Amino acid sequence: MVTRLSHFFLRTLREDPSDAEVASHRWLVRAGYIRRQAPGIFAWLPLGLRVKAKIETIIREEMTNAGAYEVHFPALLPREPYEVTGRWEEYGDGIFRLKDRKDADYLLAPTHEEVFTLLVKDLYNSYKDLPLSIYQIQDKYRDEARPRAGLLRGREFTMKDAYSFDYTDAGLDASYMSQRDAYERIFQRLGLEYVIVQADAGAMGGSRSEEFLHPTPIGEDTFVRSAGGYAANVEAFTTVVPEPIPFDGLAETVIFDSPNTPTIQTLVDHANAVLSAPEGGDFTAADTLKNVVLALTHLDGTRELVIVGLPGDRDVDDKRVEVAFAPAEVEQATPEDFERNPLLVKGYIGPWSETGAILGEESATGIRYLLDPRVVDGTSWITGANIDQMHVHSLVAGRDFTADGYVEVSTVRAGDPAPDGSGPVELARGMEIGHVFQLGRKYAEALGLKVLDENGKLVTVTMGSYGIGVTRILAIIAELNNDEKGLIWPASVAPFDVHIVAAGRDAVVFDVAEALSAELEAAGLDVLYDDRPKVSPGVKFGDAEIVGVPKIVIVGRAAAEGQVELWDRRTGDREVVPVAEVAQRLRAR
Repeated sequence: MVTRLSHFFLRTLREDPSDAEVASHRWLVRAGYIRRQAPGIFAWLPLGLRVKAKIETIIREEMTNAGAYEVHFPALLPREPYEVTGRWEEYGDGIFRLKDRKDADYLLAPTHEEVFTLLVKDLYNSYKDLPLSIYQIQDKYRDEARPRAGLLRGREFTMKDAYSFDYTDAGLDASYMSQRDAYERIFQRLGLEYVIVQADAGAMGGSRSEEFLHPTPIGEDTFVRSAGGYAANVEAFTTVVPEPIPFDGLAETVIFDSPNTPTIQTLVDHANAVLSAPEGGDFTAADTLKNVVLALTHLDGTRELVIVGLPGDRDVDDKRVEVAFAPAEVEQATPEDFERNPLLVKGYIGPWSETGAILGEESATGIRYLLDPRVVDGTSWITGANIDQMHVHSLVAGRDFTADGYVEVSTVRAGDPAPDGSGPVELARGMEIGHVFQLGRKYAEALGLKVLDENGKLVTVTMGSYGIGVTRILAIIAELNNDEKGLIWPASVAPFDVHIVAAGRDAVVFDVAEALSAELEAAGLDVLYDDRPKVSPGVKFGDAEIVGVPKIVIVGRAAAEGQVELWDRRTGDREVVPVAEVAQRLRAR
């Protein structure tokens, strides 16, 4: 049936929404696809649902090709399965928790690993039932602290999540690659550029983890890639560790006065003024050892301070810190933390003291000390002496101080060597559109999912998890396909195949437009017909531009002579053609 704009639930807006930060948010609201309900929460209007359904159809087709079967779980789930796997607490403030009238705990599911696992446990018990891949397209809920950019980061979003079940590691590898290949086909059909990067598994757990990132300047993820093919998000990047340096011939440690030098830059300036210049030039920030005090809040509520030592020309990367110390929450130490630990001399902290004590479990401070992997044995540093207004130089790692461990939290820079030896990396911004995990046996072990193998022995099932952000993809497609007048959808996901505009007041215009709409619909095209009788052509053209159907047919004054105009919103081309040729021309494009 032809969709008539005179009866369609649509109102376009002439002004941008006040909270719109990106083009997709602005145009999806103005063109009547979505409507804000609360921060990060949107209602879906008919146009938006049509585009969303097109994307979901492509996903379903490729999931079927990958041998996966669709199911559907509720979004409201009980606490118990998440308690068993530890994620009820691990998610912290990131999920919505609620109680029913009987005071039982529930959550709005951020993801569904637990209940998928329990479903298979309930129904399958033999290796003969495997491999199995099942999926759903379902809304998810996460209590984002700062929802932003419309659909790109919201509190409610639609996601396709698939799960594979095998009883051997080789089986998991095959299932993983089947889903990974399906993702490539999906993104190719949607016309989305993507980069597959190594990723951190985070709260999901498991061994192998890869993200599909769409490169975009508005992306929230930073990733690195080399000309030789290496790609990873910054959280998963591993430092190439330098070779240790022999201690022989290295200068002895010396304490020196350094008044009013609490920052790396003031320390470097002072060192160049009072110390002998190093071979090859002046001291730089790279010659200093920066010591950052972090406060970890663990799941049980305890607060622990740690000190991280890293080269002074590097900063701490918030995302890498979050991954390195997960599931603890991390923040910079507060003034109150320093007050409770008077041996921490702010601005002059170091891994060594005048008496030779080393920060660590046996130190006077009792604070755990971790190092950046670049701080290898034999490297010499200028750093704090743990005495107010004093620093040390020629402090040698491995000779004068050691650490309780190493941690990857420093910023990654363009030019850093890729860990696989494929050359220096460059940095880029991207938006996550898909993520595939080899979960392994984490959830199956926790929830008791076992099957009998060929020998009648119970074995734990191994799992994979595969997610695609449906609503985020829709927003990214909108972000990529618009101009100064509105949206311009790719044909694969456009809400309609053709938009017919009756541009005139004469009866013949509406008669021709009516007949053409019926003909095109009968030919298998999905038609939006602007049949509004008392709306000016200018308003109709403006609505056609903002709504973004890529093929527009203008039925105007020439209709009486059997002529209409074909308008291609993607190229801007307009062409007058006979009415009798319209269907053929549209099908050929």
